[in-house]
Amino acid sequence: MTDTLTDLIDRLHREAKQDRPAAETPDVGIVMGSDSDLKVMLTGGPRRGAYDAFVEELGFAEQTDFEDPPAERFTFETYVTSAHRTPDLMRAYARTAEDRGLEVVIAGAGGKSADLPNMTASYAYPLPVIGVPVQEKSVDSVIGMPAGAPLVAVDAGKSFNAALAAGQMLARQYPAVRDRLVAYHEGLQSGVGDSSRRLHDEGVESYSASDR
Repeated sequence: MTDTLTDLIDRLHREAKQDRPAAETPDVGIVMGSDSDLKVMLTGGPRRGAYDAFVEELGFAEQTDFEDPPAERFTFETYVTSAHRTPDLMRAYARTAEDRGLEVVIAGAGGKSADLPNMTASYAYPLPVIGVPVQEKSVDSVIGMPAGAPLVAVDAGKSFNAALAAGQMLARQYPAVRDRLVAYHEGLQSGVGDSSRRLHDEGVESYSASDR
């Protein structure tokens, strides 16, 4: 094992022993099997990702220093923890997640052997884990957990929905998160209503030609 991996694993275990207040620890962990998954798991891909949902819609901040949290009350963290290349790191992350203050983990992986969400869920149990198949061919691998080993999963590439689902889990305990989710949903309803009215009132040809 490399020095970098050893240091990361040791860091996770040290953080797990600190017993920091919930308001100072990341609420959500985002892990992925490779940094090549960044565009799908976070932002900048063909569709909006988890980072966009947390930062732009729910008002979360990314926490990069466990001992120096940002001013925002709700935060998330990000790691690469490959199930196949760095199994010791993946196991350490999942096993320490709850003691480090995390309340839900989002795990994404690609390829036909997308085992990271499943293995993370197994080691982190009973902490809830939301699986994200990074590619269509990853879906069967991600959702194929046996009875008694639950994993919540979203459709391929939809880490944005995974972030909203994590927000829903937190919303049962934190009214501020619930309010942000409701505001986001109401914004969607308003957008659909505006489009429907314009389409009807202007007609298809004018609506299609206009800058929407």
